[in-house]
Amino acid sequence: MPEESELVRGLKERHLQLIALGGAIGVGLFLGSARAIHLAGPALTISYLVGGLVIFLIMRALGELALYKPVAGSFSTYAEEFVGPWAGFITGWTYWFMWITTAMAEITAVGVYVRYWFPAVPQWLPALIALVIMFLVNLIAVGAYGEFEFWFALIKVVTIVAMIVVGLLIILFGVWNHGVPVGFSNLWSHGGFFPTGISGVLLALQMVMFAYVGVELIGVTAGEARDPSKTIPAATNKIIWRILIFYVGALLIIMSLYPWNELDAQNSPFVLTFQRIGFPAAADLINFVVLTAALSSCNSGVFSTGRMLYSLAQYGQAPRFLQGLSSRRVPAAAIAASAAVMLVGVILNYVVPQQVFTYVTSLGAEGAIWTWGMILVAHMAYRRRVAAGQVQGVKYRMPGTPVTNWIGLAFLALVVVLLLFDPDTRVAFYVALVWFAILVIAYQFVRRRAGHGVDAEGPGRP
Repeated sequence: MPEESELVRGLKERHLQLIALGGAIGVGLFLGSARAIHLAGPALTISYLVGGLVIFLIMRALGELALYKPVAGSFSTYAEEFVGPWAGFITGWTYWFMWITTAMAEITAVGVYVRYWFPAVPQWLPALIALVIMFLVNLIAVGAYGEFEFWFALIKVVTIVAMIVVGLLIILFGVWNHGVPVGFSNLWSHGGFFPTGISGVLLALQMVMFAYVGVELIGVTAGEARDPSKTIPAATNKIIWRILIFYVGALLIIMSLYPWNELDAQNSPFVLTFQRIGFPAAADLINFVVLTAALSSCNSGVFSTGRMLYSLAQYGQAPRFLQGLSSRRVPAAAIAASAAVMLVGVILNYVVPQQVFTYVTSLGAEGAIWTWGMILVAHMAYRRRVAAGQVQGVKYRMPGTPVTNWIGLAFLALVVVLLLFDPDTRVAFYVALVWFAILVIAYQFVRRRAGHGVDAEGPGRP
């Protein structure tokens, strides 16, 4: 593949830390956590712990690959080199589509959150403004994307930390509760710690894994990270533990403060917690936080889809003009093409029913499962080539390979099977089959156009 040194390495370690953290902590925790709690009760924390462990393995595999070759194409590049050109093609386009659908959903969410304060504003207008702003930010420089994402993520982190601190004061010392400590008994006093049984823990896994979508952004940023040999391992090692603390810690606090079966699935537990201490603007605060979370996701969508199209174009698996770089050395053509497709999200507010839109975003989440699985498969092939002396190894290694790779793949397969138990995700599962069938057919045309170059070595393969 052509060298990508033309891209500016303008992302610092603090950018990478918060990009991955912000990517994995989204609207679901602030607004959707009550629904997940109703599914598994306090045992939801087990789902997050198990899912987090698997994500940690995937991130270690990705970190090792990223140190071997820190490029913007990331998963697509590694799939291309170590699995085959077909894998690079399917992975690149699937990850691109995943973020396209996610960004469409998020700009729609921006419209909803803005109308909370300004109900007279048409929903499509804030969605359009948000997309234009994020598009311009990504055109300025990679450092601008990093700064925006850093502050967006920091807002979410500060809110969660504040909720945890407030919750602990109420639980341990009875502050804001007339001096009576609440304690942790709510975790087991309402049907036990596993009130819905192991089935609840399993069924919650699909929601849990979808909550982690975005943590793999570290791989996409590798091509523009300063000193990747230092920043990538540091970000990878620290990020998963921080996510577990924020998710598991926040959920334990919420379910200690309130009996899990009394939480309203339609309201944010964060709002309840801040209202409990007499904070008058609790609902406004959480609305602001989820608004920044939606903007953060849109920002990441523009960034990642632009880099993926850029990489696919370099392999001859997307139109060549998408390789174009601006004077600031960002893939401007690919960013513009992705943002143009995201404009469909504004139109979808008018012409597509809400239920169908849910199906599309579920398909995007399934794209993440494919990407994670391909990371594990590509990593195993990479380690086999290292053992054979065909490629250079790196010091930062995934522990327990290949056993841990197979454990991760088996877990992801379980999540896919669990998708069939929910009517909404079941439909998305079938649509995903159609999507992959389309990609397989499209790849045959790419092969034919490129001739034996793509089939044998891939364009520019070292």
